[in-house]
Amino acid sequence: MVRSPRIGTATEVAVSGAVEQFHALEPLVRGGVGFAGTLLVAMVVLGLVQSRGPKSVAKARRSPIISICIGLPGVLVVVALASTGALILGSSLGTVFGILLVIVGAIVLPSAAMFGFVALGTSIAARLGRDRLPAGVIVGSLLAGLTALSLGSTIVLGTLVASLGLGAGVRVLFNAGGATRPDERTVPPANEI
Repeated sequence: MVRSPRIGTATEVAVSGAVEQFHALEPLVRGGVGFAGTLLVAMVVLGLVQSRGPKSVAKARRSPIISICIGLPGVLVVVALASTGALILGSSLGTVFGILLVIVGAIVLPSAAMFGFVALGTSIAARLGRDRLPAGVIVGSLLAGLTALSLGSTIVLGTLVASLGLGAGVRVLFNAGGATRPDERTVPPANEI
């Protein structure tokens, strides 16, 4: 099967162009963009999902290993869907579907990474004596700025943090309807002999 050179080449140029633009920035500018971007996304997303956002951060802090184990395959799926959307954008088949998949990736991945950075920031701030969500947002944004100083650390730590945030978000989303307290269970009877 012969691949269309236009689709593969356009995507490769777009990805390599974004990486080259990121790498061409001064390290302090990259750090500032990482800090400001994380702070902005945190304020918007935590403001929009006021009930589930802090629960996701708390869930990521309480059990990070489980959240990463759930979130890592999710991040890979979201990246694969967004990449597929970017690939089919140039074809006649995928203008509508391609835009939809790219938009889903552009919304889910930064939000998941923000949840992870805020969870890490809240844990660090708690060690410093400020166990509050606003302190976690600031410290997490600073951590994102430090991560953005290097391309390798951005990819590695960004993937882990996005996995942490996405896993915690999925756990909060699917745990919303369940009974978590023993006295709310119906079968078997809770704490009865």
